[in-house]
Amino acid sequence: MFTKVLVANRGEIAVRVIRACEELGVGTVAVYSELDRDALHVRRADEAYLLGPGPAAESYLNVAKLIEVIRASGADAVHPGYGFLAENAGFAARLEEIGVTFIGPSAAAIEAMGSKTRARELMAAAGVPIVPGTTEPVETVEDARRIIAAQIGYPVAVKAAGGGGGKGFRVALTEAELQDAFEGAAREGEKFFGDATVYLERYLPDPRHVEVQILADKHGNVIHLGERDCSLQRRHQKLIEEAPAPAVERIPGLRERIGKIGTDAAAAVGYAGAGTIEGLLQDGEYFFLEMNTRVQVEHCVTEMVTGVDIVKEGIRVAAGEPLSIRQEDVVLRGHAIECRINAEDASRNFAPAPGAITNYREPSGPGVRVDSGVGPGSEVSPMYDPMVGKLIVWDSDREQATRRMVRALREFEIGGLKTLLPFHEAILQTEQWASAETCRDLIEDREWLKSLAFPRIDPVAADGEQRLELEYTVEVSGKRFDVRVIGEPAAAGPLTSSGATPPAGARPAPRRGSRARQSTNGHSGDTLTSPLQGTVFRVAVEPGQTVDEGALVCVIEAMKMENEITAHKAGVVVELGVSVGAAVSIGDTLAIISAE
Repeated sequence: MFTKVLVANRGEIAVRVIRACEELGVGTVAVYSELDRDALHVRRADEAYLLGPGPAAESYLNVAKLIEVIRASGADAVHPGYGFLAENAGFAARLEEIGVTFIGPSAAAIEAMGSKTRARELMAAAGVPIVPGTTEPVETVEDARRIIAAQIGYPVAVKAAGGGGGKGFRVALTEAELQDAFEGAAREGEKFFGDATVYLERYLPDPRHVEVQILADKHGNVIHLGERDCSLQRRHQKLIEEAPAPAVERIPGLRERIGKIGTDAAAAVGYAGAGTIEGLLQDGEYFFLEMNTRVQVEHCVTEMVTGVDIVKEGIRVAAGEPLSIRQEDVVLRGHAIECRINAEDASRNFAPAPGAITNYREPSGPGVRVDSGVGPGSEVSPMYDPMVGKLIVWDSDREQATRRMVRALREFEIGGLKTLLPFHEAILQTEQWASAETCRDLIEDREWLKSLAFPRIDPVAADGEQRLELEYTVEVSGKRFDVRVIGEPAAAGPLTSSGATPPAGARPAPRRGSRARQSTNGHSGDTLTSPLQGTVFRVAVEPGQTVDEGALVCVIEAMKMENEITAHKAGVVVELGVSVGAAVSIGDTLAIISAE
């Protein structure tokens, strides 16, 4: 076993790996950017080293600096977690050169399966069904048009060859949308994975997203741990995952069939470690989508139903040990659900909502697990992924697990910023979820999402006056009542910590999740304001231009996502308050649009 493992990541996955190392008796080294000096993973590790400034390119993606820290700390292995350098074959190869173990597959296996086009080619050659599309990179938009017309048709998915996690994935429903989709996928592929290569796939409008977890060692043993369903997504990024997959259980023999696809794929490239074969299930047909050569964010639900610690198995495998379990030992028991608790405002189409966490209390009780890298006083930076943590529950069946999850969501308290707690609580109580549907119609329903807005402190009301909306608990004749008070912040009397005078006999009610906190400014009159903090990536209008309601005004990049800001009304752009590259904050004026 290793002596000391450097964890080349941050947030909840860094804490997860550190915990696994502690249980194995292995020392740990954390790395951090200037923004993460006080992060939980930094405090938790045995040693911690500064990498550089906040931007990932200057810190967590800085291979030269990481190599320096590896040598200075004496680490004999590196765990990359997920994201950042987890699927970077060049990084794995560099570690091999200096005699440090990469806890994951070999550079050759990452190269073979990390490229989506290469993986599709390998699977097609092995007779594994793949989503119809190209196995070779597509160089230009003109080439894409010809291929689509001849082979695929619309709608089509344009995907970055090195993409993952929803990055580098765009859809063109018609030919008119192809150029934007092509350029967007290439741009994100270059930015997040250093590879602008794209390929094409037929876009399946409402499939089940089903993936199988595999484990392989260096002694030729390859097993699978069953499947997960990850169909609930927004912008092609997962929101809720569960295991086992409800749709798979309804089709006799399907679990064994897709499990064999996974183990055959791993064996074909000499894979060692934890990995995932992702696929799409529609009308009883299962298509290979891609392989992720790393531990997945959603590995937790598989751990809950199998009892296998996937992270520790991966570390043992990297140290040369054989798998501790055989295929016949794998048994799926009960049902597990994971909700990704992101700093996003679902009522504003999942707009990123970075900020500082004030009060923080995790749920507990039977069958409840929280994987998180934050606590009171932590900062969720727009520089990184919006995930605050993951809430995972287990129970005897899907219905009971759902009830347990709703209970745990209500217990989870995160103050100071918007999160997806209200979204998860709402969607898990819908008929669509109960029927194990993809819930895509709800997630894309702007009006339904807007209904998830909760009582809040609103800096500016429609008439320009400041308003406060506060929740209190009052007790009358021995019975408790929850009361919402709307008032002026300058009211007479002693102020509470929230800035308002409580009614007589009342005390502030405990605030649950993101139900009572600062909102973003709304649009007032002619002024279009920014709903989020970020950097202006693109400006689509100019002063004097006439726009329709809903027309694209600009694109703001925040927390690794491009967010389209559209006109709140029809009219003429009489003033433009932003330019490409400009930093904007919540409530900043983007444009003034006057009725014609």
